[in-house]
Amino acid sequence: MDREIRAERPYASANGYLMFLVGVVLLVLGAGSLLRGMVALGVPMLLIGALVVAGLYMLQPNTAAILMLFGEYRGTDRAEGLRWANPLLVKRKLSLRARNLNMPAQKVNDRRGNPVEIAAAVVWRVKDTAQAVFEVDNYEVFVTVQAEAALRHVASQYAYDHGEEQDEREITLRGSIDEVGGALREELQARFADAGVEVLDAKLTHLAYAPEIAQVMLRRQQAEAIISARRKIVEGAVSMVEAALNGLSEREIVRLDDERKAAMVSNLLVVLCSDKDTQPILNAGTLYN
Repeated sequence: MDREIRAERPYASANGYLMFLVGVVLLVLGAGSLLRGMVALGVPMLLIGALVVAGLYMLQPNTAAILMLFGEYRGTDRAEGLRWANPLLVKRKLSLRARNLNMPAQKVNDRRGNPVEIAAAVVWRVKDTAQAVFEVDNYEVFVTVQAEAALRHVASQYAYDHGEEQDEREITLRGSIDEVGGALREELQARFADAGVEVLDAKLTHLAYAPEIAQVMLRRQQAEAIISARRKIVEGAVSMVEAALNGLSEREIVRLDDERKAAMVSNLLVVLCSDKDTQPILNAGTLYN
């Protein structure tokens, strides 16, 4: 059976400036009555005036006050300025401003089991004051603990980077920052819902391999980069050799048999694919010598 979640309801407080004036008038009249010896009239007026003044409280912008009477929730006041409510009501103020939660780097295992260090920054604020106060013991501690749990869960669903035989379109922690941030926001909002907290933004602030495998993974990335660069060089060289042979054949500049074509292709590929400067050799004879 699902438990009932207490939701926020508004409380209509009175104008505090008007009630302050009423309280001051009562206090002045009560003091004057006592001076004239009218104790029966002066004492009640002083007590009422003191109660009126005791009911005053002030709310700044983006601040709310939860009002409770003998443990019973009576409502939430979001009005600004000087307000007045029953002096017997307990008033607890809550900030509705956006807050930052900078989570420290924590070690987690990605989808492939590689240990990585990851951290995130979360922007949040209280949306439902009743849920924030009555549904969890301490909503600030609740947000911190649930944020760390959500970050661990999201990080375990994605690989740090693309593997050798993986689809380049796969979402990874390193290559899909926006997608991972969106998944983290959804995870956080689902966890914060019962506490009346709204997630405004969530982004990764730190991402790296754990120190014990960082050097190995760095060498792997360097090797993959070198292989990728070599592949591009070879593809370009083959295209250039093909264009050179087609140009010579179409313009009939020189006629080459298959053996000489193979030698020319070999020489051109060596020149184009070598990572060092080639040493030219001047042929003083014929092409077939």
